Amino acid sequence: MKRIALIVTLVVLITAFLGADVYIKQIQKTGAFMGQQAKEVTNEIWLGNNKMATNSPEMSMVMDVAGKKIFLISHANKTYVETDLPLDMTKLMPAQLAGMMKGMTVTIQPNGQTKKVGNWNAKGFDFNMTMMGMNMKMTMWASKDVPFDWKKYSDMSGELYKAIFKGGESFIKEFEKMDGYPVASEMSMIGANVEMTTVEISEKSPGAGVYSVPAGYTKTDKLSMGGMR
Repeated sequence: MKRIALIVTLVVLITAFLGADVYIKQIQKTGAFMGQQAKEVTNEIWLGNNKMATNSPEMSMVMDVAGKKIFLISHANKTYVETDLPLDMTKLMPAQLAGMMKGMTVTIQPNGQTKKVGNWNAKGFDFNMTMMGMNMKMTMWASKDVPFDWKKYSDMSGELYKAIFKGGESFIKEFEKMDGYPVASEMSMIGANVEMTTVEISEKSPGAGVYSVPAGYTKTDKLSMGGMR
């Protein structure tokens, strides 16, 4: 369960960081597995001027590129971790999960498929990640039709990969194969099926607090096991 939750969290981070002054809304559907009921949640991504926030019901991430700070926020227990960039996720996770990040490999290849996702024409890419002896396969659908300059921030997204993953240069080379912004994904691993679909990309004025930690949350040194649901 914790391994699957971590991988889903990583996928959200990997596919999020690609624009400016843009609001992106995603629907994430997770099928029933290991006694857990199927569920559907809404994820929101805010991309501002050198700032970015991803919000889901259980976790949020706020990145201040200019200030070289990142905040990982757990809504489950109202705590957050603050750290400098570049980010080393292994230092922020519980010991039980930190080892999972080691020895991870990622490969991405175009699969020649195309489909329409919302208003966007998308190309298919096969994404394979191996971690702790487990293999996760995902199909990602990337589009160049999105209404913002996704190329403009490709260098910044590369810095995020290097920050999250040790030896991130190899991940950057893989993600450079994906031509466009990922508007949808389909993942399957040890009985868990997760689908993520972008349903809105628009320009919006962020409300107060979008790029900050919610009031009343407690600062901690590491993410807790409960916070990594």
